[in-house]
Amino acid sequence: MWVRRFVEHCRAKKIEINAHLTLTGVNAFVSRYSRIRERDPRETFLGAHSALGTWAAALTTLGVSLPVWNEIPEASSSLPPLLREFARHLHEHRGNPAGTIHKKVVHVAKLLAFLHVHRRSARQARLTDIDAFLIECRKQYARATAADIACSVRSFMRFMLSSRRMTVDLAPSIVGPIVRPAERPHRALPWEDVQRILRAIDRSTRCGRRDYALLLMMSTYGMGAGEIIRLMLDDVDWQATTVRVHRPKTGAEFLLPLLPAVSRALANYLRRGRPVHAQTRNLFVTMCAPHKALACSVTIRHILHTHARRAGVSAPFLGTHVLRHTHACRQMELGTPPKLIGDILGHRDPESTSAYLRVSTEGLRKMALPVPR
Repeated sequence: MWVRRFVEHCRAKKIEINAHLTLTGVNAFVSRYSRIRERDPRETFLGAHSALGTWAAALTTLGVSLPVWNEIPEASSSLPPLLREFARHLHEHRGNPAGTIHKKVVHVAKLLAFLHVHRRSARQARLTDIDAFLIECRKQYARATAADIACSVRSFMRFMLSSRRMTVDLAPSIVGPIVRPAERPHRALPWEDVQRILRAIDRSTRCGRRDYALLLMMSTYGMGAGEIIRLMLDDVDWQATTVRVHRPKTGAEFLLPLLPAVSRALANYLRRGRPVHAQTRNLFVTMCAPHKALACSVTIRHILHTHARRAGVSAPFLGTHVLRHTHACRQMELGTPPKLIGDILGHRDPESTSAYLRVSTEGLRKMALPVPR
């Protein structure tokens, strides 16, 4: 339906269909179609983008030469001028990576929206306004998230001062929720539950082969969602039997041994699961066209939840890091040296690894000394 509408649009405009099959072209088509049909362009774009993007990928697979799909400028160009300059400041003067910049811009956008409701501009913001904003955030988000938002707001206020939009430095006076390091032990699953989840995966399907290989690697190597999503086909060296892992937080790279069970699961997935015409070199991709790389940690969380539910495993903390925590705790209980565990997990600070000692309860119980009488 969307392809037919797009073709009719191109013919009406007397433009070449293939040359117009880009994200910019789809935006122009959606704008015209929504205006004629008197519909919300945002709702129309979702269906048109999905259908026409898949069509473009299919044509590329068939050998049709098409322009690059995403021709729009960098994401920061769509931001308001103030947020765009703030993002540039974080990149050029603070050296923040793209992920951190995106997060801070999203947080500050929430602050600006809050100030707009209260009829204040960013220049007119007072400490009482920021306090009220953070109190509202605490009602909606967890304490750690609210503290992260407070950190982003401090960064924004320092930017406002350095750009001479404000004359008073409010950053030192912004108080967010206190989050004490390691005040709560990392949450981990019993190893038996991890085994139940892996056994519950139906490996007779293409999707099941992908999910089994993915969750097996996460539980075997203690990978997080960011690491498993970034794995590329070239990161697996079959001759040297190694896997190259990229740490998204630190940018470090390290090699892990390709264990036999993981090797078999990956080979089964690559031979009988991974789509042949995937347009990306990412190791794990979506099973539906256009077979893109897995989007984010929410996708990994959904995969874990789906198979945990089938296995009858329930826990209030089934997040994307639970397999990483479980791996570290199991290694502690098996007597693996903390330095080796830290190296596998990519920790630079030994304190990061020591947090897992608090959840290795069985090992601590064996070490407990008798109480003197």
